[in-house]
Amino acid sequence: MDIVYYSNPKSNNTHRFVEKLNQPAVRLPSSRRDETPLVTEPYILILPTYGGGNEAGTVPQPVVRFLNVPKNRSLIRGIIAAGNTNFGHSFCEAGTILSKRLNVPVLHQFEVFGFNSDVTAVESLLVDQSLIEMKK
Repeated sequence: MDIVYYSNPKSNNTHRFVEKLNQPAVRLPSSRRDETPLVTEPYILILPTYGGGNEAGTVPQPVVRFLNVPKNRSLIRGIIAAGNTNFGHSFCEAGTILSKRLNVPVLHQFEVFGFNSDVTAVESLLVDQSLIEMKK
């Protein structure tokens, strides 16, 4: 299963997590000037949560732009969300918001740039795609 992800270029926290997976991945551009990628295969979206619970800013804008393309939206199969437990109830809220809107499961949540156990859990999902179906 393909991976599409967004990571803030300043912190690169989500990028560091994706690198640990050693899987091909498409990074969404942060600039509006860069073209939004078009996917052709089913994928899992990995994204951070912003805004500390303010829903209007919780999902990063590059992710919104990417998902506004109908073809991209149609091929999403699940979400892996990053967050910070300092946000309390808003931990990984971007994943929850998109899961409800797109009717796909949140497959995993991790803190900031993830622990080894998070990497292992996500690697298992990528290898055994039936686990993704079970979480629906």
